[in-house]
Amino acid sequence: MAPLRAHHSTMWIAFVCLLGLAGFTLMPLPWLAVGLPWMPLVVTFGLIPLLDAVVGVARSGRPVGLQRLPERVARWLPRAQLPLQALLLAAAVVLAPTLSAAELFWFALSLGTVTGGIGITVAHELGHRPAALDRTLARLLLVSVAYGHFYVEHNRGHHARVATPEDPATAPRGMHAYRFILRSAWGSLRHAWRLEALRLGARGMSVWHPSNWVLGGSALSLGIALAAWQVGGAAALLLWVGQSVVAVALLEVVNYIEHYGLQRRRVGARYEPVRPEHSWNADFPVSNWLLFNLQLHSDHHAHVARPYEALRSMPAAPQLPAGYPAMVVVALVPPLWFALMHRRLAALAA
Repeated sequence: MAPLRAHHSTMWIAFVCLLGLAGFTLMPLPWLAVGLPWMPLVVTFGLIPLLDAVVGVARSGRPVGLQRLPERVARWLPRAQLPLQALLLAAAVVLAPTLSAAELFWFALSLGTVTGGIGITVAHELGHRPAALDRTLARLLLVSVAYGHFYVEHNRGHHARVATPEDPATAPRGMHAYRFILRSAWGSLRHAWRLEALRLGARGMSVWHPSNWVLGGSALSLGIALAAWQVGGAAALLLWVGQSVVAVALLEVVNYIEHYGLQRRRVGARYEPVRPEHSWNADFPVSNWLLFNLQLHSDHHAHVARPYEALRSMPAAPQLPAGYPAMVVVALVPPLWFALMHRRLAALAA
């Protein structure tokens, strides 16, 4: 009977987790239906930070986020994001021609919050896994927001150069988020192209070979854009482009938060190894449940292959005063961000 009870318990956990993921991913659709297309922004950047504040940080030695998930549930749950996101975007494209300009604007913001906040987060997790299925799902999720090259740059660029001046996705002290978004987006694209050129060149192949993922991912995104235009005309195309811009901007603001002002020391011709002190952590269980433990970022950089459900808080990691949803809002107000974070950087240097 014990194995049967354990199986039923796992199935129940899987159902609840899938229901939660589906509810958050698809939430722009019911809110649009009741005339509140902006409500997902309130949920993400208002309700989640409020729950973080009420629940607080995890006590020492207690799980921070999703560490108690059964292994099978943890492995398959992120894979469900692709069909859910495909359903969301397909429905959005069909609905686009029926929306007013104001509804289209707020709906694009809500879509991008989901496809960037959850979709790219899941793509990040799957892109680090060894299985071909997971890596394919990661690429497709990124293609759906026109940011396929992130798969190349993040895995082979950012993780090698994090917390150094060479990494466009590490924000130096004093740079505001708006400048960083442009710098990181352009720098990441350039470096992804260079990495693919080096990879193909080592095999005696042209950089224009179809296996260059910067080209392949861009071509697939263009195909999605054309399909959106074919189905829903200019409104659908504008909506898809808009949600992609929002998703990418949200990703880059999170990049801004994760390593702001933290630098590895140069030791001779190389930089010191990556340590917990080179990533900001946020040990808030609620937002970590939502973001697949992405906020346990120091452990992720220390153990790249470690799955999200196994990530732990690291005592040596510098701590953010709130989870990512709240810190995104703070980062968009540079004077507030500098006042809050420079005090913490000064404490770290003391």
